[in-house]
Amino acid sequence: MNVQQLNQLEYDGIKAELARYTVSYEGRRHVEALAPMTVLPGIQRALDETEEARELLERGASVPIPSLEGMDVLMSLLGSGYLFSEQELTALTVFLGSCAQLRKYMIAKEQSSPRMAAYAVSLQELRSLKEEIERCIRFGVIETHASKGLERARKKLAVAKERLQRKLDGIMSRHHSILQENLVSMRGGRYVIPVKKEYYKQVKGTVLDQSTSGQTVYVEPDEIAALQGEVELLAADEAREENIILSMLSGLVEREQAALAANIEVTGVYDFIFAKAKYARTLGARNASLNDRGYLRMNGGRHPMLKEMIPVTLELGSGYKSLIITGPNTGGKTVVLKTVGLLAVMLQSGMLIPVEEDSCFPVFADIISVIGDGQSLTQSLSTFSAQMKSIEGMLRQATRGVLLLIDELAAGTDPGEGFALSIAILEELNRRGANIIVTTHFNELKAFAAATAGFENARMEFDKDSLQPLYKLTIGEAGESYALQIAGRLGIPDAVIGRSRELIDGQREQAGGSPFDPAAFAQKERTERVPEADRRPQAHKSQKDGARTIFEIGDAVHVTSLGKSGIVYAKQDSMGMVGVMVQKHKLRINHKRLKPYLSKDELYPEEYDFDIIFESKENRKKRKLMNKRHVEGLSIIKTEDEQ
Repeated sequence: MNVQQLNQLEYDGIKAELARYTVSYEGRRHVEALAPMTVLPGIQRALDETEEARELLERGASVPIPSLEGMDVLMSLLGSGYLFSEQELTALTVFLGSCAQLRKYMIAKEQSSPRMAAYAVSLQELRSLKEEIERCIRFGVIETHASKGLERARKKLAVAKERLQRKLDGIMSRHHSILQENLVSMRGGRYVIPVKKEYYKQVKGTVLDQSTSGQTVYVEPDEIAALQGEVELLAADEAREENIILSMLSGLVEREQAALAANIEVTGVYDFIFAKAKYARTLGARNASLNDRGYLRMNGGRHPMLKEMIPVTLELGSGYKSLIITGPNTGGKTVVLKTVGLLAVMLQSGMLIPVEEDSCFPVFADIISVIGDGQSLTQSLSTFSAQMKSIEGMLRQATRGVLLLIDELAAGTDPGEGFALSIAILEELNRRGANIIVTTHFNELKAFAAATAGFENARMEFDKDSLQPLYKLTIGEAGESYALQIAGRLGIPDAVIGRSRELIDGQREQAGGSPFDPAAFAQKERTERVPEADRRPQAHKSQKDGARTIFEIGDAVHVTSLGKSGIVYAKQDSMGMVGVMVQKHKLRINHKRLKPYLSKDELYPEEYDFDIIFESKENRKKRKLMNKRHVEGLSIIKTEDEQ
């Protein structure tokens, strides 16, 4: 699956949180490499392992997982001829001891946790290597009995040091009156005595240093020079014998390179699985059944990154394979998309998920999401353009077994074109067999979902009284936006809200109950242009006969683009636009969208006053009064469409 798509679902955040529960670098490596699987048996095994690990932890078990401290450096040096130090070899024995402890622990759990115990069989204790290192090294120091040669070298060194110490004691006693302090010091690795500056010539020897003040001179007496040389030679013999032992032990480690690598790998696997189990416990997560039938039931699912979230129940793949979710802003539609997608991805990654019992998920071949505006300033992409760019990729990848998540499809563009584009996109994605969950504010998509096989409506519930979202998803019913109610609650004046309701009622009346925007439609019609030849006036014809029909005021016409009939209230202008009143709404419509229905002569008597139809009662009164006399301040204001 595409990493960028997964991160849009906050999968990277889940992995970062999971990594916090690991104790080793190898466990963290497994987390970094974690990705959803698409083969059901593999997913099932990973889930069962995590479930077994969670049960072990819930029984109060303290699993002895090695930390692997220092093992990454040690493994990187194998094969290079590197001589391992006492500290590095000691760290290796600690690791081998932990492996033995982990192996013993997990094999003892074979009855209750057979899958987890199976990994322990691959752990090798390497007892002979561990025992040999411990025989030679204790508390980070090479033992004297590690070899005969080392034992002899250390005995000789001890004797020489003892003779040197006795000689030093005698010198200090003889010269105590000229010493700055009764203390033997070392300079350059050799023993010296601190003599007062004015007396240093009384001591036969070599000056190796003096104090910062210049009052003390550090002298190596000639009497001990030869003894110090002997000690240095014997110390070199000791170091040589120690290196022989370290070389021998390093060789033993080299021979077990493959076994050590296997132990580290198994340790990392255990660390990784138990990290998933620990994380699952913090989420209150559980296993969910898998299927290859495309059936999804998320029962009481919660987003892992949201601490306060009302659980969501969602079903898909039984009678319908796609959902269209509607409801108000801030109602939780986007959270539902992210929750479904993220839980599916987590489950296919072998992670337990925060759902209630009886939850069931299909194995998706891919999960593709378009969530958030995706606006790109660097590419000069608007919200709509960025979404369409993502949808284009989605159309190429959509196929059976793929889950598509789309937030606010075709938002950010003209609503009339937006809903039409949305339906066309959904039809194509559905034809390709994909599962789709889409959120929208387009009312037309509600009707589309209700009328199209394979689709179903769902809504986010909203408290009409408190105007607060309930964050509850109801399948089978379409939701409302509650835009006017929310706007009113937020302080928009009642007059503005009232006018909005009038416009909505007018739109529904005009379109036979379906939402239609007459102002937007009229604006679109105004922008259309007709050829210059079509602008010449022609004689009125009741039917087309090769020339363009000229419509007279009062003619009944059929508006093909609306599927409605109307009455002409204004003749065609130079742009080819005709004024038509459709169910009390005055529109400017291109003549090409009109078909003659009945002429005015068939409908009305001669000299009929069309103001009765086209003008409001208030304007008719004003006009009648104005015909009688001039009235100061009295005027009739026409809208742009009435000009």
